[in-house]
Amino acid sequence: MTDLTRLTLAEARDGLAKKAFSSTELTQAFQAAIAKGNAALNAYILPTPEHALAQAKASDARLAKGDARPLEGLPLGIKDLFATKGVRTTACSKILDQFTPTYESTVTQNLWDAGAVMLGKLNCDEFAMGSSNETSAFGPVVNPWRRLGKDGKPSTDKLVPGGSSGGSSAAVAADLCLAATATDTGGSIRQPAALTATVGIKPTYGRCSRWGTVAFASSLDQAGPLAKTVRDCAIMLRHMASHDPKDSTSVDAPVPDYEKDIGKGVKGLRIGIPREYRVDGMSTEAEALWQQGIAWLKAAGATIHDISLPHTKYALPAYYIVAPAECSSNLARYDGVRYGLRVPGKDLTETYENTRAAGFGKEVKRRILIGTYVLSAGYYDAYYIKAQKIRTLIKRDFDDAWSKVDAVLTPTTPSPAFAAGEKSGDPLAMYLEDIFTVTVNMAGLPGISVPAGLSAQGTPLGLQLIGKPFDEGTLFRAAQTIEDSAGRFTPGQRWWG
Repeated sequence: MTDLTRLTLAEARDGLAKKAFSSTELTQAFQAAIAKGNAALNAYILPTPEHALAQAKASDARLAKGDARPLEGLPLGIKDLFATKGVRTTACSKILDQFTPTYESTVTQNLWDAGAVMLGKLNCDEFAMGSSNETSAFGPVVNPWRRLGKDGKPSTDKLVPGGSSGGSSAAVAADLCLAATATDTGGSIRQPAALTATVGIKPTYGRCSRWGTVAFASSLDQAGPLAKTVRDCAIMLRHMASHDPKDSTSVDAPVPDYEKDIGKGVKGLRIGIPREYRVDGMSTEAEALWQQGIAWLKAAGATIHDISLPHTKYALPAYYIVAPAECSSNLARYDGVRYGLRVPGKDLTETYENTRAAGFGKEVKRRILIGTYVLSAGYYDAYYIKAQKIRTLIKRDFDDAWSKVDAVLTPTTPSPAFAAGEKSGDPLAMYLEDIFTVTVNMAGLPGISVPAGLSAQGTPLGLQLIGKPFDEGTLFRAAQTIEDSAGRFTPGQRWWG
């Protein structure tokens, strides 16, 4: 029998419709894969087998009656940033301890309303702060891909899967779910997608509700999917997105059926190539892949245009002022009084101090301190206000570009996956992993990463497409062209089980 875990979301949907297998069989296949492989990868921090089987059986009943919803019976992984009613949600931080929400995030509720099945909660960087999934209180996630050594054999080095949505990207790449939810504040969907040969889209800010999603930086955070193919991402986003009155930043606009954009091609599309994205530190492989992507789109009928986004060089430093500032404000609610961890002290102030010292990890503390500093009297104007002005200029650069082009093509990351511990001791080196992705969040734009090739060491490399606000459909068209040209990439050896 076909290994059901290797199916794409679209293939599994079609198989269920044809009654080739049941949702229960599909769910059990993934549960068996998780039982065998999760110990090596640490992608799931909380499998929910009983919950999943109950949902699968309910889906089978609906399928039998011909009453199937769009995602009926399809097993997904859920990043531990999304509140799930009655299921522990910790943002992978000790400070949330055994917090179990009494409510459901809007994004996950949309998925359950569409018939999806929850396999469990996925690992992530603590409060989504990280680029490698090494800051989680539950330990690091391991990338299912391995480097090739000089002898051509797979190395045993443990590579990072990217962050913060590393659990999501690793689970999808290792066939431990059909697709997964993820979030992106500065590249946390697209960067892990690139490092694991998965597809990830960060939609326009406001396209997906933030209600019930643990906040990092509220003006930058946006939910989106990680999946095996461009089509699967289109299916997922269609059902994750919605207008939500509970989220004041949610945009009241109809959500298109993005799957209809697959296969439309790129003939006549104008693709911009920003000269400022050729930066120090970008590998020659990433540059070569960028040129290959240009050639693929040109061959498919797109026209290529050199453009300038002059304020790109300020994006990363401005992001690392704005994001920590908002994080320091958002994380002030974790005080040991209302929920989560509580470490008592002799008075209220000491209780706050003890709880936050024990509950927050090193990277979260670093960002809270940076944020508190840039918002403090005397530095607010010097740092935070200037960073917000830069943000406006970055958005204006893109606004000017949209009069000339329909989408922008760049590398997703400056280099392929690195080994665990290789950059974690150097925060600046880690922050530079987001150099190509942060502009998208600062401008509130949609961006998608598509697997496009392999490095000399046999590890994945991705290309990023950036689009106009609420024009995700054009990104899916162009991304499908790249996927058709490059083919799909899967880890060569299933060493994890």
